[in-house]
Parts: sequence; C-alpha cells; structure tokens
Amino acid sequence: MKSLSGGEVKFFYSFFIHIMKNNSYQQALDYLYSFIDYSLTRNLRYSADKFNLDRMYKLLNLLEDPHLKYPVVHVGGTKGKGSTCAFINSILIRSNYEVGFYSSPHMQEFTERIRINNHEISHADVAKYVEILKPLVAQIPELTTFEITTALCFLYFASKKIDIAVVEVGLGGRLDATNVVQPILSVITSISKDHTNILGKTMEKIAVEKSGIIKRNTPIIVAEQRTEKIKNLLCEIAQQHNAMFQYVPDYFIAKSIEKNLEYQRFVVKKSEKKDLHQSISDYEIQIPLLGSHQVQNALTAYCVINNLKRLGYQIRDADILEGFQKTKWPGRFEVLNKSPSFIIDVAHNVHSVVYLINTLRMYLPGKKLIFLFGASEDKDIKGMLKVIGRSAKMIILSQSNHPRAAHAQDLLKIIPHNHIKFNCITSIEEAMQYALNQWNDDTAIVATGSIFIVAAVRQLWFDSFRKIFARD
Repeated sequence: MKSLSGGEVKFFYSFFIHIMKNNSYQQALDYLYSFIDYSLTRNLRYSADKFNLDRMYKLLNLLEDPHLKYPVVHVGGTKGKGSTCAFINSILIRSNYEVGFYSSPHMQEFTERIRINNHEISHADVAKYVEILKPLVAQIPELTTFEITTALCFLYFASKKIDIAVVEVGLGGRLDATNVVQPILSVITSISKDHTNILGKTMEKIAVEKSGIIKRNTPIIVAEQRTEKIKNLLCEIAQQHNAMFQYVPDYFIAKSIEKNLEYQRFVVKKSEKKDLHQSISDYEIQIPLLGSHQVQNALTAYCVINNLKRLGYQIRDADILEGFQKTKWPGRFEVLNKSPSFIIDVAHNVHSVVYLINTLRMYLPGKKLIFLFGASEDKDIKGMLKVIGRSAKMIILSQSNHPRAAHAQDLLKIIPHNHIKFNCITSIEEAMQYALNQWNDDTAIVATGSIFIVAAVRQLWFDSFRKIFARD
C-alpha cells in the first residue's frame, strides 16, 4: 500500500478536524433545540409559568452574571427594532467600540444571532459555550431554547470583553429572556398588533407588555407611535419608573431629499417642540434601507446615539454618517434584482404589510405586482392578504418548512376571491420558478409574509436562480 505524503497527511488531518468541528457545532444546536422552543410551538400560551424570568436569573447567577459586565442598549417594540439595532450597531462599530449585537430570529444561520463587530460567533465557540452551560442548565428545570441561547450570548460577550451590547428583545418585553439586563438606555420602536394571542388583543395591552423593558431611572427613547393614546400610555409608565421619557418626533424630524432602489437620503433637523440644550447641526444622512418607516427607525437610532454621546461615548459626526450609510440588514425591502424587479421583505403583520405596499408604490410606481406569500399560522393572515389583494396582479401561496407555517392549502380559504389571480404551490422553489416565469420589465415579484419565507427565497435566489434570471 502506498504511504501518504506529508502534504496528503496534512490535508486529511485538516479535513478530519473540519468535520469534527462541524459535528460539534451540530451537536450543540441539537442540544439547544432539545429544550422547549416556543418560537416553534403552535398555539403558544403566554403566561407566568411558561415565560418566567426566575429561570434566567438563576442561570445567569450560576454564570456570575455576565449580562452585568458591560453596558447595554435594550431595544423592544413591534416593528423596526431589528433595523434600529442595526443602525446603532453600525455607528458604534465605526466609533471604534467593540460592539456585541444580539438579535432574533436568525434568517439563515443560527450564528447570525450573536455578533461582535458584525462578526458572527464561530461554530467552535457555539460548541464551546454550550459545553460550559450544560452542567448549569441541568440544575434548572424547564429552561427554554431562547433562554439558554440568551445566556450563551451574554457569557460570550463578557468573555470577549466587549465595550457595549445592543440587545434586541425577542418577544414582548416584560417577560422576555433579555429583560434581565440593566441597560443604560431602553428603546421602544413602533408598536402595532402582532402576536395578539400571546401579548393581547388590543394595542394598549401590547404596549403594556412592550413597556416592561422600561427600567427605573433609565432613559427610555420611544419612536413615533401610530396613536397619541399609545404615546401617552408609554409616557405614563415611564413616569411611574422615574425614567426620562424621550419621544423621538419631539426631538428630531426628517426631510426627504432623494430616494432610489439603492439608498435614500434625508436631512435630520431639530424639532421645535423641545429645547435640546445643545447645538446640533442639521445632518444629511444616507441609508441603504428603503421606505419611510426606515427613516423613522434611523431617527430613533440617531436619538439613541445622541444620548450615548451625552453619557460620554466618543462618537464623531463622520462615524454617524458612515455608520448609517454602511448599515446592513438583509430582508428589509431588499432588492435582489432591479430590472426586472425582485423584492423580499419580512413584513409579517398588517401594519408592516401596509408599509410594504406604500414603499412599493413609492419606488415602483406602475409595476404589476406578483406576490409570493407565506405566513406563520398565528398571524393575522386574512388582514395581510386583504391589504396585499388591493395591489396584487397575482398572489402565489406557499409555505416555509417552519413548524408554525400556515399550510398553503389553508391559505386558499382566506384569500380574497375577487379579480386577483392566485395559485397555490407548496414548494417555495417551485413557487419561485412559477413567479419568475411570469417576470418581465412591467412586473415586480415581491416575496413576503414571514422571515422564514424570505430566508428561503433569499437563499434559493443566491444559490440557484440568480445566475439564470438576474438581468440588472
């Protein structure tokens, strides 16, 4: 038998180590997902016995409270919290801080959830920190996947000695696993109806759950809300906690300058409603995220950054401008192809679908819209399809592989039967192929309804369809 050369031995050794590392990562994920994962559960019940911060406090105490070893900006809300976090994260990175960013859910890879300076946690580190957690997790009954993942994130950030963390709330606020943090700033983005079977049927009940992240004596920055009633409710709760309440439109307003399918530019001005007691010049800001709602998210992030500067963080004007311009947040009115147009957007409730339709009319006037739609079964699917139906030339119903995905055939019972053409194609790959076969310069394909549909479409586009259909 021929002996292996030194180079061959080295190759096979490297290949073996690579396989072992991947196996360790997959085993770590299998372990995490062996616990209760309410994000995968139908008919979720939001109650103190299921969502309980006591388990988190016990686990973090065993880990010597890693979540208290760095400052935190804690961001909740219904819509825009991820984009707002992404803006803040990008600006702080440009300001030469080591920035931890925790978000959920992930779009394609688990490691997207935990990042430092936009570098995702490695597969090896996921496996490493899961091994550290295992004996401690065994001491605490009924921990959930999200709680263990959150603890892993906090421990990872502490071990890497980050300067600051931007932490996105998972679900609700009051009982969310992230709500153990003691932030230097709390943020609430736009509130709308979502997870109504969990958080409550009314906007007021949802707002109360979201406001649970407001901490005593900690400033709370609140984005523009849909109603004065919700704004006033949040203000009242802030006063009860002696938390300085900052309503973004009272401080900053934006004036649009330019918009296209690559970016939008606007000027940020001081509002006349508040005396800021400081000199703030008008800023001309460019962001790659499209739509008027993203301008509001950028204003919220800008307000956060000004508060951080007040707290002593060294952030130059150039860092702010570059941070906004270089922000990356896939799946938010993301243009996969310009001509013909192919858009993906993670809109998953009625309010966000309205924003999506308004943005489509703004950027693609006159285009005939083909929607590839799928949703989670706990959403207001009828409401979303009603809004989409007013603008659609065709709706293609499909479904992701997620356990909570509504079955495509069930969507047929909900779709508004009027002038709209529709088709039901369970396989997302086949649904994409069908949509792309209808594609021309007069049409735009829009994939939406859930982050899981968008994730699947995005991956299929880059893996398979782009090289066949792209014609920018």
